[in-house]
Amino acid sequence: MPDRSALLKDVRLFVLDLDGTFYLGDSIMQGSMRFIARVRETGRGFLFFTNNSSKTAARYIEKLGGMGLELEPGDIITSGDVTIDYLNKNHAGASVYLMGTEALREEFVSAGIRLVDDADPDVVVCAFDTELTYKKLERACTYIRNGAVFLATHEDVNCPTEEGYIPDLGSFCAAISLSTGAKPKYLGKPHAETVDKVLAVSGLKKEEIAFIGDRIYTDVAAGVLNGVTGVLVLSGETKAEDIELSPVKPDAVFTDLGEIADLL
Repeated sequence: MPDRSALLKDVRLFVLDLDGTFYLGDSIMQGSMRFIARVRETGRGFLFFTNNSSKTAARYIEKLGGMGLELEPGDIITSGDVTIDYLNKNHAGASVYLMGTEALREEFVSAGIRLVDDADPDVVVCAFDTELTYKKLERACTYIRNGAVFLATHEDVNCPTEEGYIPDLGSFCAAISLSTGAKPKYLGKPHAETVDKVLAVSGLKKEEIAFIGDRIYTDVAAGVLNGVTGVLVLSGETKAEDIELSPVKPDAVFTDLGEIADLL
């Protein structure tokens, strides 16, 4: 593994995960605010990207503001935002059934996505729906079985909380796939659409960006599999012993964001 200081030297933008990396539940993790301060002191930038599509970027900005970190619109991107872009580019005008929270539904409608509930849609989009009901799950399976395109905002299997891990969208999609025989096209991290979104909003080159997160298969892989630096922090889901078992290897490993701050 290369010298970690040298690896970070040319990074101009850090793309940070939220759950398990910057905060856990309603608590900011040790070293996180020091990292932000150091990034700002050195003239670099940061951007939050979360696969958690149960909330909109505006809700995350509000949450972080309550924790003491003031952000501007555009400082946070979610897998829901990437999915909206994908729909507008590849399924413009299509009817969409969204298995998602009411907050995400409002975001989709505001972006001009045509949502339907009781008619066979062209596309089914599944998100991390913390308001999930059996009726929603039944509709998603029925529409996919009837031929709708199957999209998922991200593929995380579990979501970390202060009480432990709870089922995330990857778990929901496993149930849907078992029922229907169909596999979704996943968006969000680690897929190329996420990196394309970051490149578009930042105007930077791949070699100037680093993805940082606590999961190898999403956060780190978003970088490593798409020509961008992928950095693992051991503050969340992934433990040191998991690295050897993973087919994707991080470019660098740190205990937490505070340790990265010490090398900037």
